[in-house]
Amino acid sequence: MLAHALAEQLRHRGVGVVAVSRSECDITHPDAVAALFETYRPTLLLNCAAHTGVDQCEDEPHRCNAINGEAVGTLGKQARRYDTRIVHFSTDFVFDGQSDRPYRPFDPPRPVSAYGASKLLGETILAQTAPPSWLIIRTAWLFGRHGACFPETILKFARAGRPLKVVNDQLGCPTYTTDLARATLNLIDVDAMGIQHVTNSSPTTWFDFANATLQEFGFSPSVLPVSTQEWLRMRPKQAKRPAYSVLDMSDYTATTGQTVRDWREALREYRDECTTEAEISPMAS
Repeated sequence: MLAHALAEQLRHRGVGVVAVSRSECDITHPDAVAALFETYRPTLLLNCAAHTGVDQCEDEPHRCNAINGEAVGTLGKQARRYDTRIVHFSTDFVFDGQSDRPYRPFDPPRPVSAYGASKLLGETILAQTAPPSWLIIRTAWLFGRHGACFPETILKFARAGRPLKVVNDQLGCPTYTTDLARATLNLIDVDAMGIQHVTNSSPTTWFDFANATLQEFGFSPSVLPVSTQEWLRMRPKQAKRPAYSVLDMSDYTATTGQTVRDWREALREYRDECTTEAEISPMAS
């Protein structure tokens, strides 16, 4: 999702983009990464590759550490060798969810899942290996076209007439890929470095996010709220998720002079784009 949005925004600016798929370069293979840099000698690398199967990561921690952690170090080493600016995307899952205020970029990370631990490993290794100009952007609850996401899942269940139960006691900020891509370029424009937090604004729950999605796409909201404890009783093998994962955006605003719009407004744009492209519709079979 994010790679498509970034490529689209860069092309709008007239920037030459090489979008490399996993089949073209598996970042867990150092030789493939070295060949990629030798071929393209990029001035900027945006790493959107990740193992994002949060529950699956619990069963295969070595694989998720290889992709989300060690491979990021491989990219960082090549970026240092070729003096390439590198931007890496991380997650709210590096935090434990016990805060009573939005998380700031330099709050101590305490992941509670294998996925979160692997993403923190990637952050740590990148800071040790990449050129000084590295940039890590933490985000959360990503949705957009060109990939599976929460609104798409909710709509599939609604179209199938299946009952919907959604957790109502986890708080965070949905993030539209187009807005994250624009914000990323805003940070690059001002030579931002270090760790930044970027999401859409206005915290919400997964339950309210689900209801809003149904409303925007013309369905009658019919979602039952459940607690995290109830959900885990139904699905005991699921990874633990932070109960509170709102990210503080004040550094982004101070650095760029920009803000990111409310997630509900972004959801409407997502709806319009999906409807126009006939990707998702209440009338779809």
